[in-house]
Amino acid sequence: MTLWSTALLVWIAAGARVGRVMVKPATTARVAIVVAVASVALAATVAVPEIALAVDNLLPRGLVSGALSDGVVVAAWQLFAIATSVVAAAAWPVVSRVNLRRVATCIYGVGAVTVTLTLCWSFTFGWLVTALASAFVVVTGVRNLDWTTLGRGIAIYTSGTALVAALSAAQIRRAVTDAPRASPGEADWAWPLFAVAALLVALGAIWIVVELWLRARLLLRRIGPLHRTMIERFPEVIAHGRPGTSTQLVASDQVAQIMDALYLQSGGGVESVAAGVPPRSIPERAARVAEWARNPLGDIVIDARWIAPPDGLSARGWVRAIARSFRSADRVGARNSVSR
Repeated sequence: MTLWSTALLVWIAAGARVGRVMVKPATTARVAIVVAVASVALAATVAVPEIALAVDNLLPRGLVSGALSDGVVVAAWQLFAIATSVVAAAAWPVVSRVNLRRVATCIYGVGAVTVTLTLCWSFTFGWLVTALASAFVVVTGVRNLDWTTLGRGIAIYTSGTALVAALSAAQIRRAVTDAPRASPGEADWAWPLFAVAALLVALGAIWIVVELWLRARLLLRRIGPLHRTMIERFPEVIAHGRPGTSTQLVASDQVAQIMDALYLQSGGGVESVAAGVPPRSIPERAARVAEWARNPLGDIVIDARWIAPPDGLSARGWVRAIARSFRSADRVGARNSVSR
């Protein structure tokens, strides 16, 4: 069941990458990622013993250098490394966007030749190409690591590729030493590690989408009480057009609605001398705005200067800070009510 689940998860990731190409321009790099993840999904599927037996029975022996299923797995991992090399080539300064398509054509051409040689001549040669191409990808990935959403996705993808390179080298060593192979219908010894590599590659390929979705869900949860309070007070800030269809769009809409409602409550941009100058401390400023949002008829006076996001902070980060103070005050009030 684990083997089937791994293949299914990787195919889901491949489908997500196809969907991303459908909604955004199909650049050379995006298409290469689709090819790479689909190749990993194919390798994970054919590595399942039941599928491997069915594939082996498709052609008579002798047409490939070994079992057909083994050839498909090697060729699939080889195609993954080749397609990922196209993405890696795009990250090097010497490759411009203008000539990236030419470079990709050359890489795919060489890959087609090596895959043919792998199937007709030697699987060991295929593992060698996979190891070399994966090493190139790892070097490129390490050069482009940083602590951003894209950087974290690259790190996960590169980790999976590094594991593929190591396992390819192990397969070459086993072939050189004539180590015994798995019997028909049994999983290869390296399959669990290849499964881990496949999952890392799949997760890295869709990490941006996953992280943005998780961050949007977390943001919706944090700003929920503040959003409900302001919307009940100013329902007109909700656009009556088509609502957001994705979690990210819903989160962006709610941030904008909170900002609009705060401006309306402050008088629509009117500045007041009684409000004073906003402090530089973001927590102090957010706490005062949150208290005023909860009790607009109290002693606190807020104008547009307080509501505008502080310098260096986005509207989303500013609303998150206000919502944090808003929720903290709610918890304090709940504890006081219980103690009474």
